[in-house]
Amino acid sequence: MSKIVVVYHSGYGHTQRMAQAVAQAAGAQLLVIDADGNLPEGGWQLLAAAQAIVFGAPTYMGAPSWQFKKFADASSRAWIAQAWKDKLFAGFTNSASVQGDKQCTLDYFYHLAMQHGGLWVGLGLLPSNTKAAQRNDVNWMGSFSGAMAVSPSDASAGEMAAGDLETARQFGERVAKTAARLGQ
Repeated sequence: MSKIVVVYHSGYGHTQRMAQAVAQAAGAQLLVIDADGNLPEGGWQLLAAAQAIVFGAPTYMGAPSWQFKKFADASSRAWIAQAWKDKLFAGFTNSASVQGDKQCTLDYFYHLAMQHGGLWVGLGLLPSNTKAAQRNDVNWMGSFSGAMAVSPSDASAGEMAAGDLETARQFGERVAKTAARLGQ
């Protein structure tokens, strides 16, 4: 099985729940970006050894959290050495609003992966976009480039929609299957 790392920042626990769903389904290791935007001891080595890296962060003000951006800026050392070239990458995000400019965060992750010379894995799930669609359906938000979730600002992490967590789980499975298929 491939070595997959989910590197993420979570402000209030919602993104952490998504990270856990993705990681569990992908057989991945979680790597938390702390409240100061830093990785724990050995974090950079874990990413260097990974065959696939999944980015996760909440969307704040139309972009990933500043803690994730600090991590991304620090990844320039890996970039200059081309250390992440040809790795698989994927991403997920969460915000309080239905739209909330989450696509901007996924685009940020995509461009970060492309700068590193990586290969992107999209969501690969059809949208739930019929009249019969329900809030708890898989890919209710209709994303294609990565997993998205909505967590109202007054909802605890324990109140996340089951469909959003199932979307994250199926996304994790897709990342793992893609890595296996490509021999990553």
